Amino acid sequence: MKDLFQNSSSNWVRYNKYEWRTSADGKCYITPAADAKPSIYNPIKDYEKLVLTAINIGTTAMNKASESELKEAIMGFVSESGMLGLMTALPTTPDFITYEAVYLPKNHFIKEENISTERYLSCFFPFDKIDFRKKGSESCWNTDNPEMMALIMTMKNKPQAVMMSFQREYAESYDWLIEVFRDWAFTFFSSFLYYQDYDKLDENERSLYRQGMAAFGGVAPTYHIELRERPTLVWDFNSLLLCIQMMFSFMLTDDDSSLKVCKHCGKAFAATRSNMEFCSPQCKNQYNVYKSRAKKNNTPAPED
Repeated sequence: MKDLFQNSSSNWVRYNKYEWRTSADGKCYITPAADAKPSIYNPIKDYEKLVLTAINIGTTAMNKASESELKEAIMGFVSESGMLGLMTALPTTPDFITYEAVYLPKNHFIKEENISTERYLSCFFPFDKIDFRKKGSESCWNTDNPEMMALIMTMKNKPQAVMMSFQREYAESYDWLIEVFRDWAFTFFSSFLYYQDYDKLDENERSLYRQGMAAFGGVAPTYHIELRERPTLVWDFNSLLLCIQMMFSFMLTDDDSSLKVCKHCGKAFAATRSNMEFCSPQCKNQYNVYKSRAKKNNTPAPED
């Protein structure tokens, strides 16, 4: 598993500053700050941390955390990894700009199977509109921002819509982000509990787990090979969401998967040893303290 990503690479964009903004209709979005500066990085370099952070934000959401706590967690994630790229992840193709309408598979956010390109773009540009014009399958997008022009030159092989999602005006809905993170956590815990509780489940319950897992997936990314210090597999992800989903899928199905759930705090972590039960020494100590107190007070101890 580690060897697979050790000789792999990809490119994504993150800004050095983000902010929460509320649109005219009262919806909350995260977007680059007005004075933010973009940079390009390789999200595969630290794939375990990226996937685990995403899963644990979803776990926090499933545990009914406060909005302020969730916003803080999402801000930390986006500041380190960039936006998810929902705009290009949802349609049937990231090249949707070249079609007369945007076609969408079933999803949590937009119920119509197809909508106009302008209406779709408005979901991700709720504040400052971009200079975009479309007539039929023909479209035109202009920018005079030097930083954006430099990004376009560097990542010129990306679809037009991907480059548009790197603009400072681009925004992603808080509600939509929470749903995505929650789905990842649900997928992880479905897999974990399916095997942990297999003998306790009846066939209907097992079937529900399998159906839920079968719904997890996305459009397969393309790739090419570059001759760098050594031959390197370069993944052509058109959204960070797809990047995370693919890496998550490999980690989940790996025979030597290190993914585990902490016995104390319930968060996902990557175990460095097969017998690890806690994500940190602090969690192990706290668990043992609680267990000792429960035994002393003759009260139910934490489940083993």
